[in-house]
Amino acid sequence: MKWGYGSKSRSRHSSVVAVAEETEGIEIDEEFIESYWANLPSELLREVLKRIEDTESKWPLRKNVVACAGVCRSWREIMKELVKTPEVSGKLTFPISVKQPGPRETLLQCFIKRNQATQTYHLYLSLTQALADDGKFLLAARKYRRPTCTDYIISLDADEMSKGGGTCIGKLRSNFLGTKFTVYDAILPYAGAKMVKSRSTRLVGSKQMNPRVPAGNYEVAHISYELNVLGARGPRRMHCVMDAIPVSSIKPGGVAPIQVDFPMGNSDSSLPLRFLRSKSNRMEKSLSGPLETQREGSLVLKNKAPRWHEQLQCWCLNFHGRVTVASVKNFQLVASPENGVAGPEHEKVILQFGKVGKDVFTMDYRYPLSAFQAFAICLSSFDTKIACE
Repeated sequence: MKWGYGSKSRSRHSSVVAVAEETEGIEIDEEFIESYWANLPSELLREVLKRIEDTESKWPLRKNVVACAGVCRSWREIMKELVKTPEVSGKLTFPISVKQPGPRETLLQCFIKRNQATQTYHLYLSLTQALADDGKFLLAARKYRRPTCTDYIISLDADEMSKGGGTCIGKLRSNFLGTKFTVYDAILPYAGAKMVKSRSTRLVGSKQMNPRVPAGNYEVAHISYELNVLGARGPRRMHCVMDAIPVSSIKPGGVAPIQVDFPMGNSDSSLPLRFLRSKSNRMEKSLSGPLETQREGSLVLKNKAPRWHEQLQCWCLNFHGRVTVASVKNFQLVASPENGVAGPEHEKVILQFGKVGKDVFTMDYRYPLSAFQAFAICLSSFDTKIACE
């Protein structure tokens, strides 16, 4: 099963075989067969799907929720109503979930596996409390070196991370020194976002997309690393400007823009992304939340300053057991004082990243960051920083 959608084709095939046996080889239209499922009484159908959603709350059994949503349009619409966003449920069920903010009160636990030979990185959702389990695949990235910069192409497919791939949803680009990074979203992240038009920033995915939705590079975050006077011995200093997230999102009652659909076209490679597509392709229905202009009132994050431990003779941060190996890459991000008067919301760790093995790193994030944004920020920590170390 690829991306959890394989059950759709198998269930249809099984139905065709069953009907064919009963009708002694008479060819039946697939849409007619699908109507058997679609015409179930809505009250009964809703109760059945609600029980499935309630009981199979964790992966891997949660794949049955995805399978139910792939049966037909009526099942899909009901499942979309029952399955809440990660902010409310703390669950990543459908592909669009990686573009939606995480839970408000808890950190969503994930981990990243690095393959240095292929220059690839894979993000997984943790299924257990163990620091290294099998996990549920979420995103993948591949590093591409260029003469003046480095690109990390981020994809929904673990096997397709080419620059022109139809499953690419964004990228991270660094400057030559590896001290400044820009996160690009391939899809309009919020109303009013401006697409970067230049030869050096081509479209992330060259496949045909919805003609009503401009596809390209939308700047959603800027990450910078300051010069470290202590060299590799001292902690890095990070500064992140989240262009797509308003500063009000971290305050009580504040909200961040939410992408609710992948407005993809009809190319075969983008078929799984059309899974949650609504009848209307208008972009305003693919976004919700405040309509903030780029840069103005943007959320600013900074790394939490570590403390020097005299006995251990090293810089320390409390990762609550989620990080076990000392590394200059380890960090925790909190809201910067630049966002206004400091309050309790400035003490909450919004993103933490750290090493637990040779090529295994934990990544835990919460609202208002999405898995995509958190993953991109963590990828910047992998890049070599000539001026900082």
